Amino acid sequence: MSALEKAWYSQARWPLLLAPLELLYRQLSRRDQAKKQAKQWQPPVPLIVVGNITVGGTGKSPLVCTLVRELKQRGWQPGIVSRGYGGKSANYPLLVNADSDPLQTGDEPVMLATQTGCPVVVDPDRSSAAQYLLANSACDLIISDDGLQHLSMGRDLELVVIDAKRGLGNGHCLPVGPLREPEERLQQVDYVFANGANKSVKLANVSAQAMSLQAIQWRQPSTGQCFPITERPFVAQVKAVAGIGHPQRFFSSLESLGLTVQGQPFPDHHQFQGKDIETDNQPLLMTAKDAVKCRPWLNQNHWVLDVSAQVDLVIIDAIHQKLLDIKQRKNNG
Repeated sequence: MSALEKAWYSQARWPLLLAPLELLYRQLSRRDQAKKQAKQWQPPVPLIVVGNITVGGTGKSPLVCTLVRELKQRGWQPGIVSRGYGGKSANYPLLVNADSDPLQTGDEPVMLATQTGCPVVVDPDRSSAAQYLLANSACDLIISDDGLQHLSMGRDLELVVIDAKRGLGNGHCLPVGPLREPEERLQQVDYVFANGANKSVKLANVSAQAMSLQAIQWRQPSTGQCFPITERPFVAQVKAVAGIGHPQRFFSSLESLGLTVQGQPFPDHHQFQGKDIETDNQPLLMTAKDAVKCRPWLNQNHWVLDVSAQVDLVIIDAIHQKLLDIKQRKNNG
């Protein structure tokens, strides 16, 4: 974590020296968003954006997976679009599957394709990704992994995920604080989820719904073997790596499961090399997102902790009902 990021989430005052840059950022952001809205593409099917207003990871992708699973059970055929952050492809839009190269597609899209089994399309222009998805699949619902600020893509529901422990930091926009948009933006979205909270909390005068990441299994990605959380297939003293937005959250999750962890944090979307995950015949734990980038070097000592986002199913039912209303309105319009 950089010194500036640490300052955002502490009582440090020195970032206020950057206040003129914050003012400039907000002015340029408003201008950019107005331009995007002026040429906004409206999807012919319901579209949900799952995003955040802070820099860094908050747990959006696990919520996307949960939405896909629950809405499939309610009769929807969802597809996913993503920017494909960290990937570099010569051609877009790009259809992603479980065997795609994360160097081309980005790590999260491959993870989402693997975990959901539904079509995933990446493109820096998310509207283009959504249009390609509709033209090449039978989906009747689009879920955008991130993209809250990508206002050139029309949306029907906005869901925001906030890290419950870190909150909104000092409440300032970049670079004084961690916010991509002012905290008042939370009052405009449909649902706010506080990842790590066991009950509803208040954020910027908005009620944030409880969300938690529940460990569901240990998985050996080199063989595909899976074991229940209660039947840990390795010793308790482990190494762990995490190239996610908040690595300590992963390490703490492992410790809460009774492990003694020697953790090595990496930057979010880190491009792993073999030397980063050397095990010395010790168990080495990683996230599902990181595992897709480490496939060339995985062996029997590497393990993934698979997690699932847990939210109140009453909220899922409410989202389902809203989607039905939106679908009917679009069909009649």
